[in-house]
Parts: sequence; structure tokens; C-alpha cells
Amino acid sequence: MIDSSSSFVLIVDDNPTNLSILSKTLKSANYKVRMAVDGEEALAMVAYAHPDLILLDVQMPKIDGFETCRRLQADPATQGIPVIFMTALADTENKVEGLSLGAVDYITKPFEPQEVLARVRVHWRLKQLTDTLEQRVTERTDQLQKAQLQLVQQEKLSTLGQLVAGVAHEINNPIGCVVGNVSAVQDSINDLFGLIDLYRQHFPEPGPIIEAELDTIDLEYLREDLPKLVKSMKDGGDRIVSISKSLRTFSRADSDKKQKFNLAEGIDSTVLILRHRLKANDRRPAIEVIANYGDVPAIDCFPGQLNQVFMNIIANAIDALDAACLGRTWAELEADPGRIIISTSRSIDLKTVSISIKDNGSGMSESVKSRIFDHLFTTKEVGKGTGLGLAIARQIVVEKHQGAIIVNSTLRKGTEFVLELPISGKS
Repeated sequence: MIDSSSSFVLIVDDNPTNLSILSKTLKSANYKVRMAVDGEEALAMVAYAHPDLILLDVQMPKIDGFETCRRLQADPATQGIPVIFMTALADTENKVEGLSLGAVDYITKPFEPQEVLARVRVHWRLKQLTDTLEQRVTERTDQLQKAQLQLVQQEKLSTLGQLVAGVAHEINNPIGCVVGNVSAVQDSINDLFGLIDLYRQHFPEPGPIIEAELDTIDLEYLREDLPKLVKSMKDGGDRIVSISKSLRTFSRADSDKKQKFNLAEGIDSTVLILRHRLKANDRRPAIEVIANYGDVPAIDCFPGQLNQVFMNIIANAIDALDAACLGRTWAELEADPGRIIISTSRSIDLKTVSISIKDNGSGMSESVKSRIFDHLFTTKEVGKGTGLGLAIARQIVVEKHQGAIIVNSTLRKGTEFVLELPISGKS
């Protein structure tokens, strides 16, 4: 059974006798009661504390019941309070008017106290059930949104991870063959040059045909340049191996338990994935990425999920820098090129780490800043943003890692995202 003792009913009537009878009746049923003698006083009391139900007389001095009800319904903060009209006007027209204004019931004077109590009890219970239902709907909606974000995040992470891991695997086999044979090629080249030198010692007069061929191929130039070419191939192969390693770092699959993870490796691998977007194009010079990594230990986390957070924030920073180029001349862009500064540090108490990702892009207004983590909110054009990226990032940082994500932004000057994560934590 719903307990009525924690709620109160406001009685509005200019007749002291009616107020006394109604007050005693409701108090006998454990309702708390407050009273007002006209609409003006009633509105002032409602503004101070919202009642759970209002018994409202129609004919009163100053502001009558109909106008009082009209004002209550016009205010979003009070329009949900049930209003029961009390009046001696029993004609249909007045009843229709009262109900059309938003009243939930009508009691005709002279009233029977037990009838009033029965009607109050019914509408009070309906109000409590409605409030409970609305709260449950809100809670369920929040749960569904969180579940949707988690499913989208897992799907995006899984798809991107599989793609990147597949590319890394496909790179590994051929590049392993190339890098593994470069040293052997260098040895073979040295052996061939040694053999040519040996022939020169024993056959100092090679003949006109061989002399002509030596001049054509420029043997001395080959002797000097070929080792450089081989070294360049080896450096390129080593670079591809490094890229492959970064791709594997980015695509790390998360288990159901947290793992030790080097944040700098995760950030570097993310920047590598986005490198093609950092290059100069016909609209702007290259975007510079400056990394200032502090003395930060590996932290307990879900590496794949944090990499996705880095991906979302850095990709948004690039979008903001692209947007900031609009309307600026090439000379202005070269004088103040796009920059993304990424830094890490450890807190004084050594319990948390801080990751700052700062750009000098277009920045955000306060209204946009207040909504960027909202589900499905985006400022991008249709087809270029889902409004889920930062909502997912917040869920990963706050709910999955018990951390915090802070945004500092100034319109037309830039934005900074600060991630605060515990160094060690339970899964």
C-alpha cells in the first residue's frame, strides 16, 4: 500500500468552515495539509513547495480557481500537480471548462467529506503511480542508451580491431621475407664485388668488350650506390615492421580483465592510424602532433577501449582544425599551423595519470560544450558524425575505468580534453 504520510495536499478556499472540515478529514487519513484562502496565496505557496494534490475552489476573490489552474498548467514545474475543483456551480459548462483547463476531477458543493477523501485518495495514488512510472521509464531509457553505447562501442572496436589486425598480419609475412633477406643480399653483393676485384687482379686487360660494358654500367658508381640502396630498403622494411607493431598495439583485443598498458604506445599507435589525415592538403599545411610524455607507469585498463577513446578525441581535433581553416589565407595558416599537443603526467599522490589532448582549432561555444557527451548529439553534417563517439568515450573513461573526462574549450581558440585514469584498479 502507498504511504500518504510523506505527502501533502493544498486546500484553497475562501470559506473558513470548508477549510476546517476538509483539513480535519484529510488529516484523519494521515495526509499533511496546507491551506490558502485565495488563488494568489495558493500560487505563492506552490512556488515555495509543490503539493502532491490541490483541492481548488472555483469562486474566490482576487484570482478565481479557473485562472489559478490556468497559471499552474502554464508552468512546466507545476503542470503535473493534480487539481480537483470544488464548486457550487454544477452546470455542465463550468465542469467542462474546469476539466479543459487540466483539472482531474470535480466536486460539487455542498460536499460529503468521505466522498472528498475517496476522490483525493484515488487521484493521489494515480499521481504516485504516474511519477513512479515516469521515473522507471527514465531509468530504463538511460539503461537502454548505455547498453546501446556499449554495443556500438564493442562493435566498432571489434570491427576496427579485426581490420587493423588483419592488415598488420598481411604486412608481416611479406615484409618479414624482405627484411630477413636484406642482409643476405648485402653479403651477396659484397661477394660479387670481391669476385670482380679478383678478376681485375688476374686479368688486368679485360678486353674492349668488357671495358665497354664496365663504362656503360659505371662499376665504381654501382660499388658506391648499391650498398646505399640496400640500406635504404632495410630502413624502409624496418619502418614497415614498426608500423605493423603499432597496428598490433592499437588492435589489442580486450579480455574481461584489465591489463597493464603503456599509454604512450597506445597514443602513438593511434596517431599512426590517423597520420594520413595529418598530412598537408590543398586546404591547409600539415598538422603537427607534439607529444610530451611524462614519467607515467603502465596502468591497469582495457587497452583496446582506451585506444578507441584516443581515436575519437584526436579525430575530432583534426576535424576542428580543418574547420578552423575556413576563411583563412594560406599565409595565415602557415603562420599559425594546426597543432595537436598530447601530454601525460602523474598526479601528486601517484594514484592517477592525466592525458591531455589539446588543439588550436575552432573551439566550442558553452552551449555545445555542455552537450558534447549527450547521446546522439553532433555538430557535424549528416553522414559525417553519429553523435556516439564522445558518449562512448565518456562511458569508457568514467564507467569502465572509474576515471574522469574534462573539457576546456574557448570558441575560435581551441579545445583540450583531459582524461584522468587510476593507475591501478579492479576489473
